[in-house]
Amino acid sequence: MALRQFVRTTAPKMGLQGSIPALSTSIARNYSTVIEGLKYMQSHEWAKVEGDIVTVGITDHAQAELGDVVYVELPEVGSTVTHKSTFGVVESVKAASDVYSPISGEVVAINEDLADSPGKVNEGSYTDGWMMKVKMSSPAELDSLMDAAQYEAACDQ
Repeated sequence: MALRQFVRTTAPKMGLQGSIPALSTSIARNYSTVIEGLKYMQSHEWAKVEGDIVTVGITDHAQAELGDVVYVELPEVGSTVTHKSTFGVVESVKAASDVYSPISGEVVAINEDLADSPGKVNEGSYTDGWMMKVKMSSPAELDSLMDAAQYEAACDQ
């Protein structure tokens, strides 16, 4: 929201009056990183598939919307998660948000660093901020997820 207001007030000073809506959309889209090769959910989780193991986290867009993350609740290793069902919670200075699993299967690892350093979700949502690794039981569920282009388009709406 602040970004759009900035564009509305600054663009005319730069002689870009006719391009404000397009410029605003372009800047907002480029603000959040979307990575090719990952799968995405409408609820802003990502999935990185490596064989039958899927690494899961929240997207850069989600962490930016949440603000500073102060707490992350994750499932236990050995537990089962279900496609499109809640597996944890992310709390920020702004809000608490459920996190949904893009795939069904057994949790084989969680990012234990997030217990002491939940801000890693903000610092690197696709790297050090990953949340869990799941041994998938239903690979066909991946077909219901979006690719990078589809996710970008969904975020633009």
